[in-house]
Amino acid sequence: MNKILYILFIPAILLCRSTTAIAQVSPDIRSAFDIYQQNRPQEKIFVQTDKDFYLTGELIWFKMYTINAQTNLPADLSKVAYVDVLDKNNNSLLQAKVALKKGTGSGSFYIPVTAMNGNYKLRGYTSLMKNYGPDFFFEKPITIVNPLSDPAPHKITKAEVDLQFFPEGGDLVEGMHSKIGFKVTGSDGLGKVFAGVVVNQRNDTVARFRTLKFGIGQFDFTPAINSSYKAIGRTTQGEIVIRELPVTRKQGAVLSVTSGEAGKLNIQIASNLQDPQVYLFIHSGKKIIAAEKLQINNKQTSYTIDLQKLGEGINHITLFNVNGQPVAERLYFKKPLQKLNILASLNAGSFQARQKVDLELFATNESGAALSADLALSVYKLDSLQGKDPADIVSYLWLRSELHGNIEDPNYYLQNNTAESTEALDNLLLTQGWRRFLWSEVLSGKPAPLRFLPEYNGHLIEGKIVDKNGTNAANTVVYAGMPGKRIQFYSALSDSSGRFLFNTKDLYGQNELIVQTNYERDSLYKINITQPFSEQYSKQELPLFNVASALAESLRAQSISTQVQNIYNGSKFKQFYYPGIDSTAYFGSVAKTYKLSDYVRFTTMEEVFREYVREAFVSRRQKHFHIKVMTATTLLEDDPLVLLDGVPYFNLDRVFAIDPLKIEKMNIVNTKYYYGPAISEGIISLQTYKGDLGGTEIDPHAIILDYEGMQLQREFYAPVYNSELLKNSRLPDFRNVLYWSPSVPIDEKGKGKINFYTSDLSGSYLGIIQGISAQGIPGIRYFSFDVK
Repeated sequence: MNKILYILFIPAILLCRSTTAIAQVSPDIRSAFDIYQQNRPQEKIFVQTDKDFYLTGELIWFKMYTINAQTNLPADLSKVAYVDVLDKNNNSLLQAKVALKKGTGSGSFYIPVTAMNGNYKLRGYTSLMKNYGPDFFFEKPITIVNPLSDPAPHKITKAEVDLQFFPEGGDLVEGMHSKIGFKVTGSDGLGKVFAGVVVNQRNDTVARFRTLKFGIGQFDFTPAINSSYKAIGRTTQGEIVIRELPVTRKQGAVLSVTSGEAGKLNIQIASNLQDPQVYLFIHSGKKIIAAEKLQINNKQTSYTIDLQKLGEGINHITLFNVNGQPVAERLYFKKPLQKLNILASLNAGSFQARQKVDLELFATNESGAALSADLALSVYKLDSLQGKDPADIVSYLWLRSELHGNIEDPNYYLQNNTAESTEALDNLLLTQGWRRFLWSEVLSGKPAPLRFLPEYNGHLIEGKIVDKNGTNAANTVVYAGMPGKRIQFYSALSDSSGRFLFNTKDLYGQNELIVQTNYERDSLYKINITQPFSEQYSKQELPLFNVASALAESLRAQSISTQVQNIYNGSKFKQFYYPGIDSTAYFGSVAKTYKLSDYVRFTTMEEVFREYVREAFVSRRQKHFHIKVMTATTLLEDDPLVLLDGVPYFNLDRVFAIDPLKIEKMNIVNTKYYYGPAISEGIISLQTYKGDLGGTEIDPHAIILDYEGMQLQREFYAPVYNSELLKNSRLPDFRNVLYWSPSVPIDEKGKGKINFYTSDLSGSYLGIIQGISAQGIPGIRYFSFDVK
């Protein structure tokens, strides 16, 4: 059964046709747009992986680049990014939080041996990006094969053809000439060669059309009054498709864009709207190119703009009616002139096993001037399993991140400058256009509040608290602590919906998270921690999994290589390191620190406090312990905040039950302390020798869960054969990824040097070095060599 679909030119335009008039005479579109862009920062992410074909038991290495979506400049807004690896049903195989510094971060995944065969979706995003939906996340397909299971390919039981029509500007209007883009794809998501005709209600042929490239094409069409149309066509495989054309509107506007002579862009507007006044707005990212009021005469008008005034990349052209409602929209792509050229020079074209490879790099702009850049490098073996990774930062930033849906071979549009490629690019813009906002939200002046806050400083742990009846608990202070040698204590105040946020700092690795309220004062509450990874998914289909049986021998050989590497070098792949972080407790300086080993070791905490902790006064009331902290002149009024390895203890009886022999030191803050919503009458911080609470009982009302912070960095292992002894070592070296570096040093002169050694695997190898300059210019370079 054929699956045929009709979609209007830009889906967002349907959503943004607000029925509310912004202004009857002169809607201030320019001002509203500027304000929205200032108040709604947006990001996009590119994720570079070391390759895109993996076996279970291998490592995925990745680098993340965060980009300002409005300017294409490197972004330094979010400090945390998220990366998922999802199967075809959007079940998560792997997840990680990644620390971002100056807009970039890196990490790795170990692929479990239990993973199933298939194509997976690797996606990256920030908390801020979750506000705009999963269609804005970075996504790329990767293939994972489990050698222990049968890599049976996906079986196609029925031929499926998807046909979509996209009138230029958005609508077909009676009696007005239009250009219609169309796209034909198969069940694999790839374009199909297709030809057809358009017939009216009397079955008269009124137009013919044929795909040009990648299943995309366009044709000219003028709908008659009171007529309906359908398209009939077939693929080269004989699949017949019949579909009604879009409904023709009796009233509306048609926007047509063509490149004219002498570097001009011609915009033709046809309209039979009641009011002859319209507004034309052109922008590229956050930059306004033009905002003009136009007058319709004899149902048409035109506007010409110098191409030099347009921004590089995607330009949005929107037509508004007199009430400030968008009625037509079109995209135009101006090929970027700015380039990051990366020259890569090897010391040879072929190498022997375990031979040193010297790589010299030189980064320049389009004029040849030296340019500093943030680059990452991967060098891997090319074979029947692993080819050239099609994902690259240049095509992603200029095209894939700005257009909807899958783009076959985006570099075809960027690297070619023929008449065919120019027309194909125009077809692509006709059929896959979108934007990053809704005009209704822009022009309303009241954008919806951000559901997900940007993580400016560190990871935000979100949760919700309700009372015993399930009612949202507002204005309740919630505490979080993570036992350890480093004090990690946080407090938050719930809002009217019971939602709270802990703003963590330098939270890395696996942690035990203990969340509670002060149950000595508050009623019983139920607390839940929210999943930080997005549970919204794009509709982008994964390519069909198809590993031919002819590749069985290659799979077997690579599987053996992977097992050998894990046997001999497995421990080297498990070496992680903590980044340099500030271990100072949140309360900073203290009035007094007591190292208990410097004093007589008493058998109870009560004796410790009474005998030599002068800043604390201990008492018992109604058989319960209480403490008052002493300032230089007086006693504070209430019990202080008592922390044990960073975890708050509000029941002081539990504190005094601690074995003092397990306590290494005690810090005293003898002033009233304000920490977010938490106000404490001084602080007493106890630290055990092991940072494990010393076996002290935790309040039974608290929730305890394992919580992973930002991913710890794993060291990429690459052996060095700088002596005959090492070169002749009998230890096998079956690496298929010779080198990975998420940060290639490039100096202010644009130069960099890298060296690595080949493995025992002969064959062809591909190097991919890519990244972005501080000016937001992306670049990529491929180089290859052989190992004999």
